[in-house]
Amino acid sequence: MIPSLTTRRNALRLALAGAALPLLGSLSARAATGPSVAVWQDPTCGCCQGWVRHMRQAGFNVMVHFTSDMGAIKQARGVPDDMQSCHTAVIDGYIVEGHVPAPDIVRLLGDRPDAKGLAVPGMPASAPGMDQPGQPYDVMVFGTPAGDRIYASH
Repeated sequence: MIPSLTTRRNALRLALAGAALPLLGSLSARAATGPSVAVWQDPTCGCCQGWVRHMRQAGFNVMVHFTSDMGAIKQARGVPDDMQSCHTAVIDGYIVEGHVPAPDIVRLLGDRPDAKGLAVPGMPASAPGMDQPGQPYDVMVFGTPAGDRIYASH
């Protein structure tokens, strides 16, 4: 009798698991409906992981690439020295450098300016991923024909 009881339990478990699969599939599809984001970061950087969480919570589909040679990543993508931060991302052809808030990226993708991308130079304490309120900072648009300028202030 024990083998048949075990078999029934396994059959019930399999049936319940099979019923749950479509639900799990729809949840994962909903979680990543926004644009794809490729992020390069140092594997030891915790604030970069905070920004990745921020982007995923905003609905972006984020793929992280770990590298210890961030200088080469920034140079290959043409990030100016004065715009650099800890991580570099590419989103729909734009460079996003550092802790740029998701709403500013959504605006960038809607506006489609003639620019290389957005940056939050340095590592302001209040920026997404840093999460220590109280320090105002600017998001810069860079690589435009008219030069770099403030895109948003927070």
